[in-house]
Amino acid sequence: MDKRIAESELIINSRGAVYHLDVRPEELAHTIITVGDPDRVGAVSQHFDKIEGKFQHREFVTHTGYIGNKRLSVVSTGIGTDNIDIVFNELDALVNIDFNTRLVKKDLTSLQIIRLGTSGALQDSIPVDSFVVSSFGLGLDNLMPYYAFETTEEEKQLLEAFRGQVALHPGSASPTIFAAANSLSSHFGEGFHHGITVTCPGFYAPQGRVLRGTLSNPNLIDNLTGFSYNHHRITNFEMETSGIYGMGRVLGHQCLSVSAIVANRIRQEFSKDSGAAVSNLIKKGLEIIAAI
Repeated sequence: MDKRIAESELIINSRGAVYHLDVRPEELAHTIITVGDPDRVGAVSQHFDKIEGKFQHREFVTHTGYIGNKRLSVVSTGIGTDNIDIVFNELDALVNIDFNTRLVKKDLTSLQIIRLGTSGALQDSIPVDSFVVSSFGLGLDNLMPYYAFETTEEEKQLLEAFRGQVALHPGSASPTIFAAANSLSSHFGEGFHHGITVTCPGFYAPQGRVLRGTLSNPNLIDNLTGFSYNHHRITNFEMETSGIYGMGRVLGHQCLSVSAIVANRIRQEFSKDSGAAVSNLIKKGLEIIAAI
């Protein structure tokens, strides 16, 4: 017998919307763009031909509309994989749980979810204002060990190589790695760098930045940059991608993360106009996504 999901586990508000996102099932498209910054939602939806709905609760902003005949939603996640955990569970609930019966549907829907975000490059050859497609998300953030999941043989080999080459401070992370959905990444070819993206649990020490706090692992950046296994290199790092790929694996959704490079940590450079870099990524990304 199917198990009913309790009110305490899936919170549905007074208008029949899922709690954190404040979105009802019919208000969500099946192709979704995620952005970190709530203000960036409007920067994406301004390119829609039609907007059918706007929803907001806390830092979670959702706009749903159309480019031509392609229905899209753009959702802000905020920063970090803790928010990815919230957003992805609620996106999945909107399409795969019947809100009236609180039962999981027999026929499940696989969403297309594409992150358009920002990131810092870890290779000298990747300049600021360029774009990186995350072929894998390598998590140092510790979200995914709370879930049961399966990994591919290639992922297992990459993770074993990473553990052999990159020393982590004891107790700091239990690394995981997940591949992008090839059904999406194959559309992002010319004009995009491809590589492993590391997801960190913070912006300062976890990404090797020193202000006043002393680093427990001062060699981490150099070790990440130096990692190599077959043709794979670590190209960049940020704070959401591994959670997106991991939750996509657990829940059965197709996921991709694409980043505008606003900093190059090896060159110690920051984009002179990061807003323009993000705007260019949005325009180019939407052209591709609308045609998928």
